[in-house]
Amino acid sequence: MRLSPGLVAAASALLVAVSGCTSFSDSTAPESSPATESSPPAEPEAADITWTDCNDQIQPLVAGRPGSERPLTFECGRTEVPISYDEPDGATMPIFLVRARLAGQTDRIGSLLLNPGGPGASGADAAIGRALTLPEDVLRRFDLVGFDPRGVALSTPVECIPDELKDRMIAAEPRPVSEEQLDAVFTLTQEAADGCAEEYGDALGTFSTTATARDMDLLRQGLGDEQLTFLGYSYGTTLGSTYAELFPDRVRALVLDAAVDPDADQRADAEAGAAGFEAGFDAFAANCTQLVAGCPLGGDPRGFVNDLLAQAGAAPIPSARAGETRQATPGVIMTAIQAALYSTTAWPQLAQGLAAAAQGDSQALFSLADTYYGRLQDGTFSNLIDANIAITCADRDPGQELAEEDIRALAADWGQRYPLFGAGAAASLYTCTVWEAERTPLPERDAQGAAPILVVGNSGDPVTPLPGAVDLAEDLESAVLLTWQGQGHTAYPKTDCVSGAVNAYLIDLTVPAEGTTCPL
Repeated sequence: MRLSPGLVAAASALLVAVSGCTSFSDSTAPESSPATESSPPAEPEAADITWTDCNDQIQPLVAGRPGSERPLTFECGRTEVPISYDEPDGATMPIFLVRARLAGQTDRIGSLLLNPGGPGASGADAAIGRALTLPEDVLRRFDLVGFDPRGVALSTPVECIPDELKDRMIAAEPRPVSEEQLDAVFTLTQEAADGCAEEYGDALGTFSTTATARDMDLLRQGLGDEQLTFLGYSYGTTLGSTYAELFPDRVRALVLDAAVDPDADQRADAEAGAAGFEAGFDAFAANCTQLVAGCPLGGDPRGFVNDLLAQAGAAPIPSARAGETRQATPGVIMTAIQAALYSTTAWPQLAQGLAAAAQGDSQALFSLADTYYGRLQDGTFSNLIDANIAITCADRDPGQELAEEDIRALAADWGQRYPLFGAGAAASLYTCTVWEAERTPLPERDAQGAAPILVVGNSGDPVTPLPGAVDLAEDLESAVLLTWQGQGHTAYPKTDCVSGAVNAYLIDLTVPAEGTTCPL
């Protein structure tokens, strides 16, 4: 799962608050079979977007957050898109949007459409959060519009994995290498796949990235923009580049930040992820040991974590939070670590949380892990996990799925080469192997004929390592690569250098010189 920092299922309450602002049809499973997408079918006409003022619901929830003093107004929107683009005039599903506007706009250019990653993260939530943090120079020229992609949050959410199963999946052994450990993880994976197949049947294939890219073009039309201006983080770079491949002449400006490697198959992608998180942990450890006040984990943070995992494996660690009955297993600990590596701002919480867990209180680690997977304090979950799996597997080429015995061999190999994250990355390859859904593999993307596209990569990104951005920029014929020498996942708008380059591109369509690198 690849999410933009600060947008990791962090504001489910916002969506609960605004969900009643528009009228929705029942979010039952679509019954139509997904489009094969082998050739573009006839294009449907865009449905109108119905907007409702939801400022009164959102403003109290963002009050006190940095940026909340901005003169922003929020609207909630609803529109309909075809369930299947093979039947463009057939049954439809609802799409939910949030639009943020800054008072005093001048020389408005249009809408800036946003996707925060995942797949499975709420773009509506992202629009609320990013309205508080994006440079005002951009907000003075654009409405910021986030939408929940099909299958996500308030847009016909995929909901087929029970909350208690999600808890068991998160708590499971994070470094499964033995036959018994892998059997247990595979059993949980199969249980989730069976439940979703029973709930949705063939409709699971409906939630592909290719279909969502077609939805985006209808949203562009509904917003009244002749061409698309888009900001995509992480998985959002896959969505944006797919749009550019399908509709190259409709691209105005695409910022693709923290690019997912378009050339890596699922095995290479999983291994790159394991290697990236190992490097990310090493960066966190080096930072911790250099603190003037001293590192709470001592001089060997990796050794500290290994000892803590052994401690939790022998006796799961309780939490001091009132009413909490869960105890932290090694799976919870590793989820918390993975969540914190997305952003350097979470490193202090991780260090303190690991130290507290060693002393018997896992409260801070549960906070990180729960935020990562969208678990609320009442024990319910958003549909982030369901949507992430459904979209990921709908996009996978079934011819590239690995056999169980090959995955077991990789777990043993990667467990040695990437000690913290390798075995878990290998085991994750089983997810789509047993997922029963029609597939719409992502197209090869060169976006021939598109206007210049800006790809942004981060040399210290543990989630989508820099080679992915390099490959995407090379594959897209009109792309230019901007590199940031920083840590954490994504780059914009974290530094003046990055912000200046991206702002100039979004507003004036001025691309940075090839090879431009921004310092830390």
